[in-house]
Amino acid sequence: MIRYFYGSQMEQHAELAAEMFRDRATQFRDRMGWDVTVDDMGWETDQYDVLDPLYVVVEDEKGHHAGSMRFLPTTGRTMLAEIFPHLVDHRPISSPDVWECTRFCLSPNASGRVAQMLLLAASELGLAIGVRQSLGVFDRPMVRVYRRLGWSPEMLGHRDGIAAGLWTFSEEVHAKLCADTGIEPEALRRAFETALEGLPLPVRA
Repeated sequence: MIRYFYGSQMEQHAELAAEMFRDRATQFRDRMGWDVTVDDMGWETDQYDVLDPLYVVVEDEKGHHAGSMRFLPTTGRTMLAEIFPHLVDHRPISSPDVWECTRFCLSPNASGRVAQMLLLAASELGLAIGVRQSLGVFDRPMVRVYRRLGWSPEMLGHRDGIAAGLWTFSEEVHAKLCADTGIEPEALRRAFETALEGLPLPVRA
């Protein structure tokens, strides 16, 4: 199952969020060796988690965290602008048509299908709110993974193993991702709208 929730909805998804932050610590600190902050609960969080991002989470068959990522509009604070501006020659992107996606995380026990479902969930988000592209900062070897999964970014720059890229949202890519995962587009749209029912949908600016 794919879930969407804002940071301000964290209490409604407390256990799922806790698993997400613990899996982020496992991936980014333990496996990848990044210099990240992990608290006494074993959660990896940073300064962007307090900005009420929109989280996208894929659950496994038991309802546990299998994979996740977070989105913020590039018209506000972003990781690329504040931490990795050198990847784009210190000319970071700020546009109502582009949202930044960061902390692409997979549970240690995640199946190979989870990464593809995360890409599909991101595609649904972009099409649902009417943005044009998603901006990401990622390990450069992930380029091969994205290509294999059927949705590659346009590379903007890279240095020291870290890259920045842009994914363009399109109905064609979305249809392919739906077909590859076996998820009906209408069901995915209903899930997105239901998840944010009673809350303002994300806006582009």
